[in-house]
Amino acid sequence: MNFPLAIHGKEFSADMKPLMEKLWADISTNNSQIQISESFIAHLKEHGFGVDEFQSYSVDQGPENVQMAWSIGGDGTFLETLSHVGAKEIPILGINTGRLGFLATLSPEEVSQALQHVLSNEYTIEDRCLVAVDAEIDLFHGKDFGLNEVGIMKTDSSSMIQIKTFLDGNFLNTYWADGIIVSTATGSTGYSLSVGGPLVIPTSDSLIIAPVSPHNLNVRPLIVSSDSVLKFEVSSRSQNFLISIDSRSRVIDSKISIEVKKAAFSGKIVKIPGDDFLQTLRNKLNWGLDVRN
Repeated sequence: MNFPLAIHGKEFSADMKPLMEKLWADISTNNSQIQISESFIAHLKEHGFGVDEFQSYSVDQGPENVQMAWSIGGDGTFLETLSHVGAKEIPILGINTGRLGFLATLSPEEVSQALQHVLSNEYTIEDRCLVAVDAEIDLFHGKDFGLNEVGIMKTDSSSMIQIKTFLDGNFLNTYWADGIIVSTATGSTGYSLSVGGPLVIPTSDSLIIAPVSPHNLNVRPLIVSSDSVLKFEVSSRSQNFLISIDSRSRVIDSKISIEVKKAAFSGKIVKIPGDDFLQTLRNKLNWGLDVRN
């Protein structure tokens, strides 16, 4: 098998090594066209894995000339892998080595079968909307996009912030809250859900505006078109606020306004036969456990 493949994974403990050895054997057997992220290849070497024959790639530049990227870990690792891929739009397959995730849905035991599906071209690729953030400064060293959400939050030491919000140039509302989340449909099962946002089918062309702990209880999440352009002006007693996109975050001056919109490129997610979002939803949220169902 020679299938150009990029691999990124999270650090694992010693008790996970037998599982990782089986997983790595399934992936690497007779395949020399593997590129591994710098951080993961260093971790594999620490655990005695023979990976010297494989190339590594930097997280800043990302993998080159591969047909697919595999993420080994959880949903957080999947988001990291997507940040490596960026505008190259390399399809990503998520292998979950922990609890069931919404993005990393493939178990290690299913890797051998998944490889056969991939080699036989028996898979589909779903396009997922990405969200991008723009400001007068470079916020995230060129990685200004995310699959799940953008968050605007108060800092730990500050009181509630005021977030003046515009939708396509029109004033929407001033949110008095701990923060606000702009989530993609894919991200509706993440942070947005924990603050009362709705569940949205991940292939939907929509964004969710969800306030975090709003002062006024009549303020509710709002679903808008993914073609919308949102602008935020923040007022804070601490003169700063936290801006985040997926797992990346930083504190910036409150004088800086933020624009959020759909990214110019999309995320590509590999779906193996039997990988069904509704089934994952039922499993994660324990739907159907009622005996009446």
